[in-house]
Amino acid sequence: ATCGHGCKYGECMGPNKCKCFPGFTGKTCNQDLNECGLKPRPCEHRCMNTHGSYKCFCLNGYMLMPDGTCASSRTCAMVNCQYGCEEVKGQVQCLCPSGGLQLGPNGRTCIDIDECSTGKAVCSYNRRCVNTFGSFYCKCQLGYELKYTSGRYNCVDVNECVTNTHRCNLHAECLNTQGSFQ
Repeated sequence: ATCGHGCKYGECMGPNKCKCFPGFTGKTCNQDLNECGLKPRPCEHRCMNTHGSYKCFCLNGYMLMPDGTCASSRTCAMVNCQYGCEEVKGQVQCLCPSGGLQLGPNGRTCIDIDECSTGKAVCSYNRRCVNTFGSFYCKCQLGYELKYTSGRYNCVDVNECVTNTHRCNLHAECLNTQGSFQ
């Protein structure tokens, strides 16, 4: 089985046929599947799509149960959490639906953690970090593009001299460099 364009989040099953890992879709399994849009809906109240997965959370006044359902809770209603709550040893704690979010100073609302500026995000060589609400992703540095080579995705240098994206004078010669040109 060979897949010319590769299977980013899946495995090659036949000539250019990918079997995607759960949470991914597309011909080369390179797209995140938005589980929140599926029927039947995976969450009882609210759903937050994440990269390759999803998180459930409840409306105010409800508590997220281990099976993903929402149960009415008098204590939760009193705390007034943004994304529902859970009870731990008799204490009511507000929840945030993603590891990239943290409880704000009021203990009820969730604020974004910028993984790129805090150094929590590790992007490989030639990639830069892009923060999103509740998460982050790694994107190719400027002057590089994502290409499928040698059985995997890599950030490969763009030859600006060949693609005609350089700004050289008509009477100057273009010389490609890693990530740029002269």
